[in-house]
Amino acid sequence: MSTRKQNWGEDRVMFYDAQGRLRSLPASWTDVNEADLFSQVAAGRSFSRPDDLSALASLIDRIRAGCI
Repeated sequence: MSTRKQNWGEDRVMFYDAQGRLRSLPASWTDVNEADLFSQVAAGRSFSRPDDLSALASLIDRIRAGCI
């Protein structure tokens, strides 16, 4: 059995280990989060997310403009 809650300022998954001790992990380390819509549609076929491609395009524009 596990539960999910905010602890130490972050989203965490709480669970009991085999010895009965309460443990927690950042939720981002687990699969409790639903995949975002893009990831669901891409189904593992894409190497880049739209946000990453947008950031790359902005970086290329800045390089071309001589800002970097």
